[in-house]
Amino acid sequence: MNKTLDRIFPDPPTGLDLDALDASRIPEHIAVIMDGNGRWAKKRMQNRLRGHKAGIEAVRETIRAASDLGVRYLTIYSFSTENWKRPEDEVDGLMELFAKTMLAEVDGLDAEGVRVMTIGDTSRLPLETQDAFRKAWDQTKGNDGMTLVVAVNYGSRDEIVRAARSLAERAADPDDPLDAAGISEADLADALYTKDIPDPELLIRTSGEIRLSNFLLWQAAYSEFVSTDVLWPDFDRYELLRCILDYQSRDRRFGGVE
Repeated sequence: MNKTLDRIFPDPPTGLDLDALDASRIPEHIAVIMDGNGRWAKKRMQNRLRGHKAGIEAVRETIRAASDLGVRYLTIYSFSTENWKRPEDEVDGLMELFAKTMLAEVDGLDAEGVRVMTIGDTSRLPLETQDAFRKAWDQTKGNDGMTLVVAVNYGSRDEIVRAARSLAERAADPDDPLDAAGISEADLADALYTKDIPDPELLIRTSGEIRLSNFLLWQAAYSEFVSTDVLWPDFDRYELLRCILDYQSRDRRFGGVE
């Protein structure tokens, strides 16, 4: 760990024991379903886009804390394949927000050694948004710190269908050594967007919801789930710490005996 806990968590709330954290058991990969922006805005009688903008600070806070703790991969569910069904003005606002935020944050992320990548079908995004994500990848791809994985226009069922289609095409190609009868779990995993990313040990969902919502269905087969009632814009490093402490309290048996 590159910073002491009291520097990462300078003002812990009463009852949150920093000494309970086992620095040797920090999850290598944490995935987050950032939920509750709309409800946060509604409680304040504001439009939904204001809630999404407020959630940007929670993203910043989570990236910094996760990186300081030694998390190697942080995946954030930014926009799903189903989110296109939302009102057009909200979708347009989100796409503009993605572009502006990525361009504004990339220099700071680069300075901290964070590598930025995306998973999902970015070809459907507006060109401005595509260009912002491409710039972030190009600028940070040589970094060896934490990898920030932005899931954008991502849907796990779509990802698995794409992988199955790719394997079927390979198996039908007489010049490809892939044998349909011998296709393995490893073969399918290698055909996913996340082929170079370890599966998440911890999956966090905010706003009290308890479902995957088409997120990392394959990769989360043995992830530990933590649901917090906190709405995403109110999520901070101390809530992240609570989620990690919950994770560390569990006995991960992967189908084995107790």
